[in-house]
Amino acid sequence: MQYGLYEEGIDSISARKIIEIVGGQGNPPEYGFQYFTAGLDSYLNTIDEDYLGSFIKDGGSAFKLVIGVYGGGKTHFLYSIREVAWNYDYIASYIVLSPEQTPFHKLEQVYKTIAANLIYPQTPEELLSGYDKGIEAVIKTWYNRKYQEMAQKMSDDLILHEFNAYLQALGPYESTSFRNAVTEAFLSLAEKRNDDFTLIIQWLKGENPPKNLLKNFRIFEKIDKSTAFKMIRSLIQWVRDMDYAGIVVLMDEAEQTPSMTTKQKAALLSNMRELIDECGHANFRNSMWFYAVPDENFLEGRTQAYEALRQRLSSVFNAETNPTGVKIYLEEVSADPVELLADIGRKLSAIYEVAYSTKFETSVLNETIAEIAKAAYERKLEIGYKREFVKNLIKALHKLRKAGS
Repeated sequence: MQYGLYEEGIDSISARKIIEIVGGQGNPPEYGFQYFTAGLDSYLNTIDEDYLGSFIKDGGSAFKLVIGVYGGGKTHFLYSIREVAWNYDYIASYIVLSPEQTPFHKLEQVYKTIAANLIYPQTPEELLSGYDKGIEAVIKTWYNRKYQEMAQKMSDDLILHEFNAYLQALGPYESTSFRNAVTEAFLSLAEKRNDDFTLIIQWLKGENPPKNLLKNFRIFEKIDKSTAFKMIRSLIQWVRDMDYAGIVVLMDEAEQTPSMTTKQKAALLSNMRELIDECGHANFRNSMWFYAVPDENFLEGRTQAYEALRQRLSSVFNAETNPTGVKIYLEEVSADPVELLADIGRKLSAIYEVAYSTKFETSVLNETIAEIAKAAYERKLEIGYKREFVKNLIKALHKLRKAGS
C-alpha cells in the first residue's frame, strides 16, 4: 500500500486549505497531509501488516513510543497511522497532551480527552467539510446504523423491543456504570428523551453531573483518578461491541513540563507503566496506543520507577528487523534527510500549483527546493527543521509566483 501523494488529484479549494495551514503554522492539516507524505512507507507498511491489519484486529494490543523533535513530523506520522486504522474500520482518538489541559499524570483528564476526540472512519468529503467526533457523535452514529439495519426487517413497533434485546446482550464491561450509560444513551435516542441523553453524555464525557440525577439510569460511579483506567478499559470493550475492529489512540505530547513536581512525575511514570502493562491483558485487546514525545528526557531518573519504565521501553522498532520494538525514532526514517525534505517539497509544490492555478519552471523550482532543504537541515540542532522547511518553502513559492506574474 502506498502512503504518498494521491494520484486522483485534489481540487483547488482543498489545496488552498493545505497551503494555508502548512505555510502559516508549519503543521499538517487533519486531512490533506496524505498529499505530501514522504519517507514513511516502511514504518506505515509494517504497522499496517504486522499490527492493524492482523494482530490488533485479531485480539492483540500494543504500545509504541514515537520519538521526534518538535516540528519533526510526529503529528504527520500519527495522522498517517489514523488513516491506516480507518482502512480497517477502527475507531481512532488523536489527542494532544498538554500540561494545562491533558497532563498524562492525571489519567481522568486523559480519559476525557480520548472520549472527546473519538472519531469513526469518515470519507475525505466529510473530513474536509468538518467531521463528527466525540463520544456523543459515536453513540448517535451507532444508534442510526442499528436503526437502519432493523428498519429494513421490521416495523417501528417492533424495533424498540429488538433494541432492548440487543442492548441486554452487550458486555460484560468492567464498569457497570459505563455499560448502563451507553445503553441508556442509546435507548434515550430511540425514545426521543433528549434531556436524558444530554445528561448521560455529560457523564460519559467525564463532566460528573450530580449523582442524584444519574441514579435512575443506574450510574453510580464517578469518573476520577481512581476509576480512569476502568473507564478506559470499558470504552475499549464498548468499541468492540459496536463491531468496530478496535480502537487506536494517538497521544501527541505538545510540550514537556520541566516544572512538574516529584509527585506528578511519579504519577506520569506509574500511568505509563500501567498503560504498557495493560497492553498485555485481555481487557485491552483490539487496542493500539501511540505516545509521541520530542525526546526521552522524561526517562531520566534514578528511582525504581524510572528503571522499570526504561526496561519496558528499551527495544527499538525497526521495520525490517524488529517490528515488535517499542521505540520508533522518526529521525531514522530516511538515510538522506535532505532528499526526504526535497521529496516533501516537490509534493507540496504540486499542491501549491493546484491551489493558485500556476505552474513553476521545473529547474528553478528544483533549485529553490534544494536550497531551502539544505538550509533547513543545517539548523537541525536549533529548530524543528521539517516544520521550518515547509514554512520557508511556501514563502518561497509565493515569491516565485509573484515574480512570474
